[in-house]
Amino acid sequence: MATFVVEFEYTVDRAGREHLHAAHTDYLRTLTDRGVLLLAGPLQDANGGLLVYAAEDRDRLQDVLDAEPYVVGGIVRDVRVRRWAPGKGTGIAVPRPAAV
Repeated sequence: MATFVVEFEYTVDRAGREHLHAAHTDYLRTLTDRGVLLLAGPLQDANGGLLVYAAEDRDRLQDVLDAEPYVVGGIVRDVRVRRWAPGKGTGIAVPRPAAV
């Protein structure tokens, strides 16, 4: 299982995302329940969000990102994906459920 850090940059402010926010939240909750989404939240110094995913590979992650309501809704300007190898911190000791 690989870990990926994903940064979204939005084309609209928070108010402009409101019409898709419930679908986005529901989607993230589903991914969390499946063990795919490990962490997520808005960036405080930019118009974007940071998400950490567990996926078999980059192709499987892309399927997850392509179904994201903010992406489908056309309000994500840029998506930056980086494979990450976390090795330190309290989150390392927490077992992760199986992912996609």
